Amino acid sequence: MKIAVLGGTGLIGSQVVQDLKAAGHEAVPHSQSTGVDLLTGEGLSAALEGADVVVNVTNSPTFDEASLDFFRKTMDNLLAAAREQGVGHAVALSIVGVEQVPQLDYYRAKVLQEDLLKAGPVPYSIVRATQFFEFMDAVLSWSADEKTVRLPATPIQPIAAADVAATVAEVAAGRPLQGTLDVAGADVFTLDELGGITLAAHGDERTVVTDGTAGMFAAVQGDAIIAGPAARIAPTRYRDWLAA
Repeated sequence: MKIAVLGGTGLIGSQVVQDLKAAGHEAVPHSQSTGVDLLTGEGLSAALEGADVVVNVTNSPTFDEASLDFFRKTMDNLLAAAREQGVGHAVALSIVGVEQVPQLDYYRAKVLQEDLLKAGPVPYSIVRATQFFEFMDAVLSWSADEKTVRLPATPIQPIAAADVAATVAEVAAGRPLQGTLDVAGADVFTLDELGGITLAAHGDERTVVTDGTAGMFAAVQGDAIIAGPAARIAPTRYRDWLAA
C-alpha cells in the first residue's frame, strides 16, 4: 500500500513513516522541505499521485485565530488533491476533547478541520490524541520565570509521541473508520502535578505554583481533555519515559 504522509518529517510524521515502512508499506514523507506546501497547494497533487492513503499530521504555526484559516485552507487543498488523484482514505490527527474547549482559537480550528474532513468526498479516519509527553517542557515555559512555574490544576492524560504515531500508522493501514478513534496515555495527572514531576526529573529546583489563570490550559474546564471509556490506552507511562 502506498501512503503519503503530509508533515512526514516532523515529530509524529517521521515516526508514522517508520512504522508504516516496518509494516511493509510504501510510506512517503512530504513537507515543505520536500517541496510540498499544504497551505498553498504547491506540489500536493503530485505528492498524492498513486497514493492509496493520505495521512495529514501537519500543524498550524500559531495557536491563535490565524490557525482557523490555516486548517481551513489546508484541508480544502488536501481534499481537492485527494479527490483529483483518487485517494481512497484520508487520515487526520486531532485532539481528545477538542470540541469541549471552544474558548481556545486553536481548538476551534481543529474542530473545523475535523468537520471539513467529515463532510468531504474522501473516506476518512480521525485519530484524536491527548497532549504529547514531548511538549511538556514547552508548556512549562509559557508561564515560568527564574524561580517559579505557574500552572493550573487542569486534569491531563499525556501520551508518548511514539504511541500516537503507532496508532496513526495502524489506522492508516486499515479500512476508513468513517469516525474517530481516541488514544490517551495510561495516567491522569493535574497539570501542576505533572509540572512538579517534570522539574524534579530534570533536576530543576524551581517551584510549581498552582495558578488557575496561567497558560493556555487554564481555559480547559473540568475533564474536557481526558479520554473517555472508549479510548485506547497507550502503554508508555510518563515517569518511565522521563527515566528513559
